[in-house]
Amino acid sequence: MSAFAPRRLLQRPLPFSIPRPSSAQASPLARLPIIRSAPCSSTSRQCSPDSHKPNDIDIRTYLKQSHDRIFESNKKWAVQRSKEDPEFFAKLSAGQQPDYLWIGCSDSRIPAEAITGLGPGEMFIHRNIANLVPNTDLNVMSVVEYAVRHLKVKHIVVCGHYGCGGVKAAMEPHDLGILNPWLRNIRDVYRLHEKELDGILDEEKRYERLVELNVVEQCRNVIKTAAVQKSYMEGGFPVVHGWVFGFKDGLLKDLEIGFEGVLGGIRKIYDLTKETKGN
Repeated sequence: MSAFAPRRLLQRPLPFSIPRPSSAQASPLARLPIIRSAPCSSTSRQCSPDSHKPNDIDIRTYLKQSHDRIFESNKKWAVQRSKEDPEFFAKLSAGQQPDYLWIGCSDSRIPAEAITGLGPGEMFIHRNIANLVPNTDLNVMSVVEYAVRHLKVKHIVVCGHYGCGGVKAAMEPHDLGILNPWLRNIRDVYRLHEKELDGILDEEKRYERLVELNVVEQCRNVIKTAAVQKSYMEGGFPVVHGWVFGFKDGLLKDLEIGFEGVLGGIRKIYDLTKETKGN
């Protein structure tokens, strides 16, 4: 997840500045470009908000242009779709019946439909930092519930990616404020697989392996849900998959988690297929 080290979008200075943290406070979240205010000449005028008006105009122009570009692209896309298939939007309006639920990272470099070759209406998508599925997160739990019980998806994919900033941040001893409880889920994955991970001497290989193990654990979390267990018992679906995307080659790696084996292995403790009987 690349949000921890965003690229510089503006090369020109902005009319305000962000203080740089000390080296002791450095963290993945601190890798932001330092934006400095433009200097004002004390010999010609007093420093005031009006002193930086040109830069203020520059940033407003950039914001408007980047906003308008989306709508221009949207119009072109809509026209092109209508030319290719005059019934396209009528079909979209009729409802959705996706076969896939995709639980992925929020990283902006991974467009789920594009890398899988699927189109609108074929994939129900949920994304968050480091593709986590904590049972206390009502957002992701609601997505799983709706996708399984109402959309009747046939596959649930948890897709991580190498170079994930969320996983990297969880490997480093930093206080990341509000992100601490979220990233603790990944640190717990490390704790569960500490012996294996500590045995990997190459730091990059250890990092990549934690990305994979995190995906596997999140698949287990999906399988622990009552909706998935009951749907599979009744109809034989959905099947849960763990994938990892690689930026270097653009390919998806199937971790082959063995859905039925994992499901059978957790039933002793996490079996939720039985209805509670009334008193």
